[in-house]
Amino acid sequence: MPERQRSDARRNYARILAVAEDEVAAQGADASLEAIARTAGVGSATVRRHFPTRRALLEAVSRSRVDALADRARELAEEKDSRDALLEWLGEVVAYCVSARGLAAALAYDGVEAAPGHEDTCSALLEEAAGPLLHRAVQDGAVAAGTTVADLITLIVGITLATANHPDPAGAADRLFRMSVTGLSPSV
Repeated sequence: MPERQRSDARRNYARILAVAEDEVAAQGADASLEAIARTAGVGSATVRRHFPTRRALLEAVSRSRVDALADRARELAEEKDSRDALLEWLGEVVAYCVSARGLAAALAYDGVEAAPGHEDTCSALLEEAAGPLLHRAVQDGAVAAGTTVADLITLIVGITLATANHPDPAGAADRLFRMSVTGLSPSV
């Protein structure tokens, strides 16, 4: 939200965001923009002025969680075992995506252009923060060369979205993530 906005616009933004956080937590990425507007006491046009796309709204709702994940990636970059550090961080991203309904949708690479001024900051922030973790794991031979953070985020998003309606989404997502890490072959 630009600081140069009028005070009433800043208040509307904060109120819409607070309502959206609750609505996305309850309904997920498909939370009704109209219900958010009604509950915030503003018109749909006001919601769309602040958040021109659903993705822009999800990005804003997810921002504090993504900031925490980025901080965690930087913290884990200091760990001795690069593979364990990367896998620990990725496991935390999976857990966040499962618990923070709407985060996976905010991170999804779906080819949809972001609205001007509402770039895909969540994905960019995670890519920047996780880059050193992945780079070190690749250098250590713990991860295949050519693997990108975008690949890993896409994998996590896919797992999270695929398990969203499972009776135990966290357990199913973690199991599928661990399976993707170890592969399908039995250990020898």
